[in-house]
Amino acid sequence: MSPCVRLDRIEGVLSVALDRPSKKNALNRDMYCALTEALVTAQQDPSIRVVVLSGSGGDFTAGNDLGDFLNFLESPETFPALTFVRTLALFPKPIVAAVTGAAIGIGTSMLFHCDLVFASSDAIFSMPFINLGLVPEAGVSLLAPMRLGRARATQALLLGEAFSAQQALEMGLVNAVTSPGGVKEMAIEASSRLAEKDPFALNATRRLMRGEPEKLLAQIDKEAELFVSALQAPSTQARLKAFFKG
Repeated sequence: MSPCVRLDRIEGVLSVALDRPSKKNALNRDMYCALTEALVTAQQDPSIRVVVLSGSGGDFTAGNDLGDFLNFLESPETFPALTFVRTLALFPKPIVAAVTGAAIGIGTSMLFHCDLVFASSDAIFSMPFINLGLVPEAGVSLLAPMRLGRARATQALLLGEAFSAQQALEMGLVNAVTSPGGVKEMAIEASSRLAEKDPFALNATRRLMRGEPEKLLAQIDKEAELFVSALQAPSTQARLKAFFKG
């Protein structure tokens, strides 16, 4: 496990906290591997009923670590982000998110796979792939229009516009907004209530609501294919170089 991913058990709830506050919890290769390992462990352990995702230090996650992203450019086929995304999409138990501060890129994309999302009033959501000449990830090109409506999804994905916690609440991405200090507590409380439900009924109801995953997995793979193609475009390379230079 990465030292930047902290796990805690609260009875039937597994708390998974991104713990790299000096980098706004930006995800690197080791953290993606640790997140995947945590989900696989939670799936295999019948005593874990619910997983809670959160970030330390005031932010959820600023997305991909910029330095580590250069490694992705060199070998996208071996970068573990896709494995994490597919594991997240197939995870059979409820996932609850506690979002504070920045939720950028994958920080917003992963929320579409969560069953309940609680956000602090200062949370900012953004999927700025288009601004770098890239395409969406994690199946969000399929899930965002379904969850937000086509007009809101267009603003988020084609214009690359950020949106606030209140806007996320109105869109239906977030279930409730509270103070920054109360988000984790709200998420844990809801997760504890979920963990008290009959596990068969809970997971079966969730599965019925979500439907079969084949279409979503196919979309994730198609996005990944187009993502790699976009990375190879000279215009995207120029944008990325300018972005990394800051």
